[in-house]
Amino acid sequence: MAAKFADQEFVEYIVKNIVGNPNDVKVERTVDEMGVLLTLHINQADMGYVIGKQGNTARSIRTLLKIVGAKNNARVNLKIYEPEGSRRPRREEVVDTDVVDDLKI
Repeated sequence: MAAKFADQEFVEYIVKNIVGNPNDVKVERTVDEMGVLLTLHINQADMGYVIGKQGNTARSIRTLLKIVGAKNNARVNLKIYEPEGSRRPRREEVVDTDVVDDLKI
């Protein structure tokens, strides 16, 4: 098993404590000339918890991760993996048909 790095352990710790399926949390770490990329794999049902309202939770995790990276002189980015073909549930539009019925003669 590959050694875990501070940034990778940090993301795992945070995410496992906010999702409903902590055993499904997996973080892959890759390094290239751009810096460190952490790819977060989670259960599809937990996507809302990790992203948060208007993306605030994900943004906060990324901000804290940048601080952890700066401490280790590394540029760290987080990618939340979304399987191909997965769909985010759409908000259903509520159509008031009573107004249309009132117009009928």
